[in-house]
Amino acid sequence: MLKMKEIIEDLIRRYPVLAPCEESISKAVDMLMVCYRIGAKMMVCGNGGSAADALHIVGELAKSFVAERRLTEGEYVRLKAVSPDADYLYENLQGGLPAISLVNEVSLMTAYANDKAAELVFAQQVYTQGRKSDILLAISTSGNSRNVLWAAQVARMKGIHVLSLTGAGGGKLAALSDCLIAAPETETYLVQELHLPIYHCLCLCIEEWFFGGSRRYLP
Repeated sequence: MLKMKEIIEDLIRRYPVLAPCEESISKAVDMLMVCYRIGAKMMVCGNGGSAADALHIVGELAKSFVAERRLTEGEYVRLKAVSPDADYLYENLQGGLPAISLVNEVSLMTAYANDKAAELVFAQQVYTQGRKSDILLAISTSGNSRNVLWAAQVARMKGIHVLSLTGAGGGKLAALSDCLIAAPETETYLVQELHLPIYHCLCLCIEEWFFGGSRRYLP
């Protein structure tokens, strides 16, 4: 746990403005650790720049971010049993953590928006893909994006934990959140500038826990 504490302390050292968020960032790390240890997953949604952040976050979790994430020897043995290319696969595949972006399912989103309700495209995906004990990472700089709010409401209905990343105050999303990280800015681009180091910190902490050194705690 010390290394993760050091990662968060380093974030606050580099971004002193985020000092009020230190406790909520630590809580978010704990939530993610539990989620992944029990074999659950994270879904991520947001609009505009926050949609780009959703894709960015998935990219950091589903492959190596900073640490080397080599497959285990046991996985290599199982690959050898089924693939003539086991050595190539073993050398190049990386350990990943299950994370799904809800912003890029173009066929599903356009069909659903055309047939039913465009503002419920995230909620529909949470309803379809979400399972109890998953996490929904809901990103909204204002905390009031309606499609994100509806996704959070469906998540709560299904027993999915809501981790929210917003600007100051948290908006309406605050009341729906199990953990709220509210960057202390209100202007959209300033909030977004702080969101990136926050979610990089989360990804670094989770990677350290599951892949740092010789440790690997995935089920």
